[in-house]
Amino acid sequence: MNTGWLAQLAPEHPPTNPSWWPPAPGWWVSSVLLLALIAAGIAWWRNPRRRLRRAALRELRRINTTDADLGQTARAVQDLLRRYALAAFGHERVARLSGEAWLRFVAARGAEGLAGPLGQSLLSASFSGKITDRQYQDRDAWCAAAEQFLRRAVRRDRRGGKS
Repeated sequence: MNTGWLAQLAPEHPPTNPSWWPPAPGWWVSSVLLLALIAAGIAWWRNPRRRLRRAALRELRRINTTDADLGQTARAVQDLLRRYALAAFGHERVARLSGEAWLRFVAARGAEGLAGPLGQSLLSASFSGKITDRQYQDRDAWCAAAEQFLRRAVRRDRRGGKS
C-alpha cells in the first residue's frame, strides 16, 4: 500500500461562485408579478374616468382659489359641473336638463346639498345679475357640493343611481 496517496490528490481550490444567470424560479415569479403590478397601475392611472375627475378637481381648486366676483364664481362652478356631467354621462342624458331637473340630477349623483336652497342660490347667482348677501356665504358650500359631485358621480351611477 502506498502511503503517499494524499500527495497524488489535486491541489485544494475553492468552489466556483454561483452564476447570476439563470435566476432562481422565485425571481422569475417576482419579476412577472412586478410587471403585472406596473401594468395594472398604469392602466388604473390612465383610466379616462379618473383622468376626467382629476382634471375637473384641479379646475375646481383653481376656481375656489381665484378672487373672482361671486357671479363669475357661480358661473364657473355651474359650467364645470355641466361639462363634467356631459363628459361622464353623455349628451343625451344631461344636455336637456335645466333648472330643478338639473339640480335633481346633480343631487342624485353625489351633491345632495345642491338639491335645496343652495342649488337655487347657485343657479340664481349664475344666471341672474342679482347677488344677495346670503349667496356670499354660500360660495364655499357651492364648491364643497361640486367637489362631492365630482368625486361621487360616476361611481354612484355605476351602482344604479337615479337618472
